[in-house]
Amino acid sequence: MGLLKGVRPLTTPPTRAFGCCAVGSALRWLRRPWDPSESGLATSCCSRTILGFSWGVGSSAFQTEGAWDQDGKGPSIWDVFTHRRKGKVLGDETADVACNGYYKVQEDIALLRELHVSHYRFSLSWPRLLPTGVRADQVNEKGIKFYSEFIDALLRSNITPVVTLHHWDLPQPLQVKYGGWQNVSTADYFSDYANLCFEVFGDRVKHWVTFSDPRTMVEKGYETGYHAPGLKLRGTGLYRAAHHIIKAHAQAWHSYNSTWRGKQQGLVGISLNCDWGEPVDISNPKDVEAAERYLQFCLGWFANPIYAGDYPQVMKDRIGRKSAEQGLDTSRLPAFSLQEKRYVKGTSDFLGLGHFTTRYITERNYPSRQGPSYQNDRDLVELVDPNWPDLGSQWLYSVPWGFRRLLNFAQTQYGDPPIYVTENGASQKSHCTQLCDEWRIHYLKGYTNEMLKAIKDGVNIKGYTAWSLLDKFEWEKGYSDRYGFYYVEFNNRNKPRYPKASAQYYTKIITANGFPNPREVESWRLKALETCSINNQVLAAEPLLSHMQMVTEILVPTVCTLCVLIAAVLLMLLLRGQS
Repeated sequence: MGLLKGVRPLTTPPTRAFGCCAVGSALRWLRRPWDPSESGLATSCCSRTILGFSWGVGSSAFQTEGAWDQDGKGPSIWDVFTHRRKGKVLGDETADVACNGYYKVQEDIALLRELHVSHYRFSLSWPRLLPTGVRADQVNEKGIKFYSEFIDALLRSNITPVVTLHHWDLPQPLQVKYGGWQNVSTADYFSDYANLCFEVFGDRVKHWVTFSDPRTMVEKGYETGYHAPGLKLRGTGLYRAAHHIIKAHAQAWHSYNSTWRGKQQGLVGISLNCDWGEPVDISNPKDVEAAERYLQFCLGWFANPIYAGDYPQVMKDRIGRKSAEQGLDTSRLPAFSLQEKRYVKGTSDFLGLGHFTTRYITERNYPSRQGPSYQNDRDLVELVDPNWPDLGSQWLYSVPWGFRRLLNFAQTQYGDPPIYVTENGASQKSHCTQLCDEWRIHYLKGYTNEMLKAIKDGVNIKGYTAWSLLDKFEWEKGYSDRYGFYYVEFNNRNKPRYPKASAQYYTKIITANGFPNPREVESWRLKALETCSINNQVLAAEPLLSHMQMVTEILVPTVCTLCVLIAAVLLMLLLRGQS
């Protein structure tokens, strides 16, 4: 998925001024009066090609597949978390069925063709392939067959598979026996799992993502307990887990590099999610430093070891000082040995970057006596502007200009790496089940346009993955937040999919490879809203159709059974009469 130079942004002024100035050691993108020349008028773009800029969409196994205990799949930490931890997930929902994607492969690939995407980013279920998490114990051939056939089906549709090895669903036996990512041995088991995937799928998969958003995985899994495995090891557990995940990523990269790259010619990277942090007051050095610290504790935590060989200095200094003040002999942030630094550095063929929103950042000192925690270690406060468009989620506001700044920050901070945007999207308002998601259209337009401006800035962006293909299980939020281009009716056991207006709008962006001109782009919006109004009528009729289907499913077998019984009685009477 290389860069197509014909991609162009739409000429629209940003919602807030942006610019570039040398303030702080790494924070480059700060405010200045808007210059119209920074956007440039778009022209029609070249057609999509496999060598061009790649537009795609994403999902993950646990959130969509269902079939949680079918065909030899073992339990994951999220299966156990949703089954046993009542009150941890909104509505006590589980992903036992989710979107039923395991049984609807062909239907979902048809949706991908409908969107005209170049690539599809999805994850493999580690416990579906290795039920205990350990390759030496058992390899589930049915799991291998499922993903192999899925990859083949994508390729037949001219859709490039971008495969994530681990998207949070760790095999439960590894958690029980070893403590999951608290134990460095899990990195070795991950390396074995990764090598299995390279071996059986690598002849067709050329884009590998080792981990998806590991920062959220360790913060919510080992710090706050909001996610599986639900541990609250404040100020310690998340740093230890992250340390082992970075080592696991490096092991997988080296395995691919030494064993598989020569024959398969693929790429291995990691996907890191981070919001943009903007200083509340750019004239205040403390706010500027706090904003940079926010980015280092978010993105730099994982990216800096991979690109520079060690944790950001500000993390080492802050956590080390607070650890000493708390009476600890060593820092709560683990240290890499000199050999480990060399081993980890350079282990990425591309940087996967996920982004959703922006925060204003200001300095705040938290006394060490409050106890260890990730939030206190950062010494900052996150704020939002009440004027930012509220999408209905508690945390997600539409702030497109922050996306461009984050992309430029990543480029300058990590030596101009190839960047794939691996996640970007907006959740639907929880109280709204309509298909005319105009707010998502505005979000999509704003964020993709800022990404295209970043390309004009010179950022080496290779592809964009919108999040997500379907409405799905959203972790602790259950099914309340909907990110999909396709609405899923979860109350229907068949889990039917319905296109939202944003699906048609995104298809237009892909087909045009950007934004041709404001008038045509506006026509896309109007046409999408017109179409979704028709689809809404179909969705409104869904309860009646479901009821009729249920009645049919009950009535038809009952009638058939009665007919057989009546026929049997008549036959018996006939035979008696003859005798």
